[in-house]
Amino acid sequence: MSAHLVLQRGLSQIPVCRQHDNCPQLRRSRSATQPHLATTKLPCLLRSRTAHHTGRHVATRQSSSNVRSTGRRTGEVCSSALGVRAASVDALPPKKKLCCFVSGGGSNMRKIYEAIQDGRINGEITVVVSDKPGCGGWKYAEERGMKTVQFPPKKGEPGLTASDVVQILKAEQIDYVLLAGYLKLVPADLVQAFPQAMLNIHPALLPAFGGKGYHGMNVHRAVVASGARWTGPTVHFIDEEYDRGTIAAQTPVPVYPTDSPEDVAQRVLEQEWIVYPEVVAALCSDSFEWREDGVIMLKSQDPQIAFK
Repeated sequence: MSAHLVLQRGLSQIPVCRQHDNCPQLRRSRSATQPHLATTKLPCLLRSRTAHHTGRHVATRQSSSNVRSTGRRTGEVCSSALGVRAASVDALPPKKKLCCFVSGGGSNMRKIYEAIQDGRINGEITVVVSDKPGCGGWKYAEERGMKTVQFPPKKGEPGLTASDVVQILKAEQIDYVLLAGYLKLVPADLVQAFPQAMLNIHPALLPAFGGKGYHGMNVHRAVVASGARWTGPTVHFIDEEYDRGTIAAQTPVPVYPTDSPEDVAQRVLEQEWIVYPEVVAALCSDSFEWREDGVIMLKSQDPQIAFK
Protein backbone atom coordinates (compact mmCIF):
# COMPACT_ATOMS: atom_id res chain seq x y z
CA MET A 1 0.00 0.00 0.00
CA SER A 2 1.39 3.40 -0.94
CA ALA A 3 2.08 5.88 1.80
CA HIS A 4 -0.16 8.91 1.84
CA LEU A 5 1.39 11.69 3.85
CA VAL A 6 0.52 15.19 4.91
CA LEU A 7 0.94 17.92 2.31
CA GLN A 8 1.55 21.41 3.59
CA ARG A 9 2.91 24.35 1.66
CA GLY A 10 6.21 25.32 3.21
CA LEU A 11 6.34 22.25 5.46
CA SER A 12 9.49 20.87 3.89
CA GLN A 13 10.23 18.35 6.59
CA ILE A 14 7.09 16.35 5.79
CA PRO A 15 7.68 14.13 2.73
CA VAL A 16 5.40 14.18 -0.27
CA CYS A 17 4.68 11.28 -2.61
CA ARG A 18 6.78 12.27 -5.67
CA GLN A 19 5.16 9.63 -7.84
CA HIS A 20 2.17 11.91 -8.25
CA ASP A 21 3.82 15.32 -8.54
CA ASN A 22 1.85 16.07 -11.70
CA CYS A 23 -1.51 15.28 -10.15
CA PRO A 24 -3.81 18.36 -10.33
CA GLN A 25 -5.24 17.45 -6.93
CA LEU A 26 -1.79 17.66 -5.37
CA ARG A 27 -0.97 20.91 -7.15
CA ARG A 28 -4.13 22.42 -5.70
CA SER A 29 -3.24 21.12 -2.24
CA ARG A 30 0.25 22.63 -2.40
CA SER A 31 -1.11 26.07 -3.26
CA ALA A 32 -3.69 26.10 -0.47
CA THR A 33 -3.08 28.08 2.69
CA GLN A 34 -4.63 25.46 4.98
CA PRO A 35 -3.06 22.04 5.68
CA HIS A 36 -4.40 19.14 3.63
CA LEU A 37 -4.11 15.41 3.75
CA ALA A 38 -4.04 14.50 0.07
CA THR A 39 -4.96 11.23 -1.54
CA THR A 40 -2.69 9.62 -4.11
CA LYS A 41 -3.07 6.42 -6.10
CA LEU A 42 -5.10 4.58 -3.45
CA PRO A 43 -8.01 6.17 -1.58
CA CYS A 44 -6.08 6.37 1.70
CA LEU A 45 -6.29 9.71 3.44
CA LEU A 46 -3.58 9.47 6.02
CA ARG A 47 -0.82 7.16 7.03
CA SER A 48 -1.02 6.83 10.77
CA ARG A 49 1.91 6.14 12.99
CA THR A 50 2.58 5.45 16.66
CA ALA A 51 3.80 8.23 18.92
CA HIS A 52 7.19 7.38 20.44
CA HIS A 53 8.21 9.40 23.44
CA THR A 54 8.82 9.07 27.11
CA GLY A 55 5.91 11.17 28.28
CA ARG A 56 2.57 9.93 29.48
CA HIS A 57 -1.12 11.16 29.10
CA VAL A 58 -4.84 11.82 29.93
CA ALA A 59 -7.24 9.38 31.33
CA THR A 60 -9.89 7.88 34.73
CA ARG A 61 -13.82 6.29 37.97
CA GLN A 62 -19.00 5.95 40.37
CA SER A 63 -23.56 4.37 41.85
CA SER A 64 -26.46 3.72 39.74
CA SER A 65 -27.91 6.97 41.08
CA ASN A 66 -25.31 8.81 39.05
CA VAL A 67 -26.63 7.38 35.77
CA ARG A 68 -29.43 9.32 34.09
CA SER A 69 -31.30 8.28 31.02
CA THR A 70 -33.76 10.48 29.19
CA GLY A 71 -34.12 8.32 26.12
CA ARG A 72 -32.26 8.08 22.84
CA ARG A 73 -32.35 10.04 19.69
CA THR A 74 -32.08 8.30 16.37
CA GLY A 75 -30.60 10.19 13.43
CA GLU A 76 -31.32 9.84 9.75
CA VAL A 77 -29.57 7.36 7.48
CA CYS A 78 -26.49 9.28 6.44
CA SER A 79 -23.30 9.30 4.48
CA SER A 80 -19.71 9.63 5.67
CA ALA A 81 -17.82 12.91 5.89
CA LEU A 82 -15.04 11.14 4.01
CA GLY A 83 -16.97 10.91 0.77
CA VAL A 84 -18.90 7.67 1.29
CA ARG A 85 -22.26 8.18 -0.36
CA ALA A 86 -25.12 5.75 0.20
CA ALA A 87 -27.50 4.91 -2.63
CA SER A 88 -29.74 3.07 -0.13
CA VAL A 89 -29.97 2.10 3.52
CA ASP A 90 -28.01 -1.08 2.75
CA ALA A 91 -25.09 0.89 1.30
CA LEU A 92 -23.79 1.76 4.77
CA PRO A 93 -23.00 -0.48 7.74
CA PRO A 94 -25.33 -0.27 10.76
CA LYS A 95 -25.09 2.94 12.76
CA LYS A 96 -22.22 2.88 15.23
CA LYS A 97 -23.02 3.72 18.84
CA LEU A 98 -20.73 6.31 20.37
CA CYS A 99 -19.89 7.37 23.90
CA CYS A 100 -18.22 10.72 24.61
CA PHE A 101 -16.19 11.59 27.72
CA VAL A 102 -16.16 15.31 28.58
CA SER A 103 -15.09 17.56 31.44
CA GLY A 104 -16.19 20.97 30.16
CA GLY A 105 -18.20 22.51 27.39
CA GLY A 106 -17.57 19.59 25.04
CA SER A 107 -17.03 21.61 21.86
CA ASN A 108 -15.54 18.64 20.01
CA MET A 109 -18.46 16.44 21.09
CA ARG A 110 -20.82 19.11 19.77
CA LYS A 111 -19.07 19.15 16.39
CA ILE A 112 -19.33 15.37 16.19
CA TYR A 113 -23.02 15.53 17.07
CA GLU A 114 -23.60 18.21 14.40
CA ALA A 115 -21.83 16.02 11.83
CA ILE A 116 -24.16 13.17 12.77
CA GLN A 117 -27.21 15.39 12.43
CA ASP A 118 -26.26 16.69 8.98
CA GLY A 119 -25.49 13.23 7.64
CA ARG A 120 -21.69 13.16 7.68
CA ILE A 121 -21.28 10.49 10.36
CA ASN A 122 -23.06 7.13 10.30
CA GLY A 123 -23.50 6.91 14.06
CA GLU A 124 -25.22 8.24 17.16
CA ILE A 125 -24.01 9.43 20.55
CA THR A 126 -25.99 7.46 23.11
CA VAL A 127 -23.93 7.95 26.30
CA VAL A 128 -21.94 10.87 27.70
CA VAL A 129 -19.59 10.36 30.65
CA SER A 130 -18.29 13.27 32.71
CA ASP A 131 -16.45 13.84 35.97
CA LYS A 132 -18.34 17.16 36.28
CA PRO A 133 -22.13 16.73 36.31
CA GLY A 134 -23.76 19.94 35.20
CA CYS A 135 -20.88 21.05 32.97
CA GLY A 136 -21.69 22.42 29.52
CA GLY A 137 -21.17 19.09 27.81
CA TRP A 138 -23.39 17.30 30.35
CA LYS A 139 -26.24 19.78 29.86
CA TYR A 140 -25.87 19.58 26.07
CA ALA A 141 -26.20 15.79 26.25
CA GLU A 142 -29.26 15.85 28.53
CA GLU A 143 -31.02 18.35 26.28
CA ARG A 144 -30.63 15.91 23.40
CA GLY A 145 -31.82 12.81 25.18
CA MET A 146 -28.44 11.16 25.73
CA LYS A 147 -27.75 9.06 28.80
CA THR A 148 -25.39 10.83 31.22
CA VAL A 149 -22.99 9.03 33.57
CA GLN A 150 -20.84 10.59 36.30
CA PHE A 151 -17.35 9.12 36.46
CA PRO A 152 -15.26 9.15 38.54
CA PRO A 153 -17.14 10.17 41.71
CA LYS A 154 -15.90 13.06 43.79
CA LYS A 155 -13.07 12.17 46.15
CA GLY A 156 -14.39 10.45 49.26
CA GLU A 157 -17.87 9.94 47.83
CA PRO A 158 -19.42 6.62 46.71
CA GLY A 159 -19.94 6.13 43.03
CA LEU A 160 -19.32 4.02 39.97
CA THR A 161 -16.13 2.02 39.51
CA ALA A 162 -14.41 1.55 36.17
CA SER A 163 -15.94 -1.94 35.99
CA ASP A 164 -19.40 -0.41 36.48
CA VAL A 165 -18.78 1.98 33.58
CA VAL A 166 -17.60 -0.90 31.38
CA GLN A 167 -20.83 -2.78 32.14
CA ILE A 168 -22.93 0.29 31.29
CA LEU A 169 -21.15 0.87 27.98
CA LYS A 170 -21.27 -2.80 27.03
CA ALA A 171 -25.01 -2.90 27.83
CA GLU A 172 -25.44 0.09 25.52
CA GLN A 173 -23.44 -1.78 22.84
CA ILE A 174 -21.00 1.10 22.44
CA ASP A 175 -18.71 0.73 19.42
CA TYR A 176 -16.35 3.68 20.01
CA VAL A 177 -15.44 5.74 23.06
CA LEU A 178 -14.38 9.31 22.23
CA LEU A 179 -12.52 11.49 24.73
CA ALA A 180 -13.41 15.09 23.98
CA GLY A 181 -11.81 17.32 26.58
CA TYR A 182 -11.90 14.76 29.39
CA LEU A 183 -9.25 15.66 31.97
CA LYS A 184 -9.14 12.50 34.10
CA LEU A 185 -6.94 9.47 33.62
CA VAL A 186 -8.88 6.55 32.11
CA PRO A 187 -8.24 3.41 34.20
CA ALA A 188 -6.49 0.49 32.53
CA ASP A 189 -9.44 -1.91 32.82
CA LEU A 190 -11.67 0.58 30.99
CA VAL A 191 -9.07 1.06 28.25
CA GLN A 192 -8.64 -2.70 27.90
CA ALA A 193 -12.40 -3.18 27.49
CA PHE A 194 -12.31 -1.16 24.24
CA PRO A 195 -9.14 -2.14 22.36
CA GLN A 196 -8.63 -0.09 19.19
CA ALA A 197 -11.93 1.61 19.94
CA MET A 198 -11.11 4.43 22.37
CA LEU A 199 -9.82 7.72 20.95
CA ASN A 200 -8.59 11.05 22.23
CA ILE A 201 -7.78 14.38 20.61
CA HIS A 202 -4.62 16.14 21.75
CA PRO A 203 -3.89 19.81 20.87
CA ALA A 204 -0.32 19.26 19.59
CA LEU A 205 1.51 17.13 17.04
CA LEU A 206 2.42 14.03 19.03
CA PRO A 207 4.90 12.79 20.04
CA ALA A 208 5.95 16.41 20.69
CA PHE A 209 4.33 18.27 23.59
CA GLY A 210 2.58 15.24 25.00
CA GLY A 211 2.61 13.41 28.30
CA LYS A 212 1.55 14.07 31.86
CA GLY A 213 0.75 17.73 32.47
CA TYR A 214 0.45 18.58 28.78
CA HIS A 215 -3.20 19.55 28.47
CA GLY A 216 -5.16 22.67 27.66
CA MET A 217 -3.23 25.93 27.64
CA ASN A 218 -0.16 24.19 29.09
CA VAL A 219 0.39 22.66 25.66
CA HIS A 220 0.13 25.93 23.76
CA ARG A 221 2.37 27.80 26.21
CA ALA A 222 5.01 25.11 25.75
CA VAL A 223 4.71 25.29 21.95
CA VAL A 224 5.17 29.07 21.88
CA ALA A 225 8.01 28.98 24.41
CA SER A 226 9.86 26.35 22.38
CA GLY A 227 9.91 28.42 19.21
CA ALA A 228 8.23 25.62 17.26
CA ARG A 229 6.96 26.73 13.85
CA TRP A 230 4.27 24.04 13.56
CA THR A 231 1.73 22.52 15.90
CA GLY A 232 -1.75 21.05 15.39
CA PRO A 233 -4.27 18.52 16.67
CA THR A 234 -3.60 14.79 16.87
CA VAL A 235 -6.37 12.20 17.00
CA HIS A 236 -4.98 9.02 18.52
CA PHE A 237 -6.11 5.76 20.05
CA ILE A 238 -5.84 5.43 23.82
CA ASP A 239 -3.54 2.94 25.47
CA GLU A 240 -2.35 2.66 29.07
CA GLU A 241 0.31 5.37 28.79
CA TYR A 242 -0.02 9.10 28.33
CA ASP A 243 -0.24 10.16 24.67
CA ARG A 244 1.37 7.04 23.27
CA GLY A 245 -1.48 5.36 21.43
CA THR A 246 -1.50 4.82 17.68
CA ILE A 247 -2.05 8.06 15.78
CA ALA A 248 -5.12 8.17 13.55
CA ALA A 249 -4.77 11.68 12.09
CA GLN A 250 -2.90 14.96 12.46
CA THR A 251 -3.36 18.42 10.96
CA PRO A 252 -0.37 20.82 10.83
CA VAL A 253 -1.11 24.34 12.06
CA PRO A 254 1.42 27.18 11.63
CA VAL A 255 2.83 29.06 14.61
CA TYR A 256 3.85 32.65 13.87
CA PRO A 257 6.57 34.59 15.72
CA THR A 258 4.04 37.11 17.07
CA ASP A 259 1.56 34.45 18.30
CA SER A 260 0.43 34.26 21.90
CA PRO A 261 -0.57 30.89 23.40
CA GLU A 262 -4.18 32.05 23.03
CA ASP A 263 -3.69 32.70 19.30
CA VAL A 264 -2.28 29.21 18.81
CA ALA A 265 -5.02 27.61 20.93
CA GLN A 266 -7.79 29.14 18.80
CA ARG A 267 -6.13 28.15 15.53
CA VAL A 268 -5.62 24.57 16.71
CA LEU A 269 -9.16 24.29 18.10
CA GLU A 270 -10.64 25.24 14.74
CA GLN A 271 -8.75 22.35 13.15
CA GLU A 272 -9.81 19.99 15.94
CA TRP A 273 -13.41 20.69 14.98
CA ILE A 274 -12.64 19.48 11.46
CA VAL A 275 -10.34 16.51 11.91
CA TYR A 276 -12.06 14.74 14.84
CA PRO A 277 -15.48 14.41 13.11
CA GLU A 278 -13.75 13.23 9.92
CA VAL A 279 -11.86 10.49 11.77
CA VAL A 280 -15.08 9.41 13.50
CA ALA A 281 -16.84 9.41 10.13
CA ALA A 282 -14.20 7.06 8.69
CA LEU A 283 -14.55 4.68 11.62
CA CYS A 284 -18.34 4.71 11.53
CA SER A 285 -18.40 3.92 7.81
CA ASP A 286 -15.74 1.18 8.21
CA SER A 287 -13.48 3.17 5.86
CA PHE A 288 -10.19 2.06 7.36
CA GLU A 289 -7.76 -0.83 7.58
CA TRP A 290 -5.36 -1.97 10.28
CA ARG A 291 -1.91 -2.88 9.02
CA GLU A 292 -0.06 -5.84 10.47
CA ASP A 293 2.28 -3.50 12.33
CA GLY A 294 -0.63 -1.86 14.16
CA VAL A 295 -0.88 1.27 12.00
CA ILE A 296 -4.38 2.38 11.00
CA MET A 297 -5.04 3.55 7.43
CA LEU A 298 -8.06 5.82 7.08
CA LYS A 299 -9.62 5.68 3.61
CA SER A 300 -12.01 7.60 1.41
CA GLN A 301 -14.04 6.02 -1.37
CA ASP A 302 -13.80 9.35 -3.17
CA PRO A 303 -10.19 10.07 -4.23
CA GLN A 304 -10.98 13.80 -4.42
CA ILE A 305 -11.80 13.97 -0.71
CA ALA A 306 -9.02 15.19 1.57
CA PHE A 307 -8.80 16.43 5.13
CA LYS A 308 -9.10 20.20 5.35
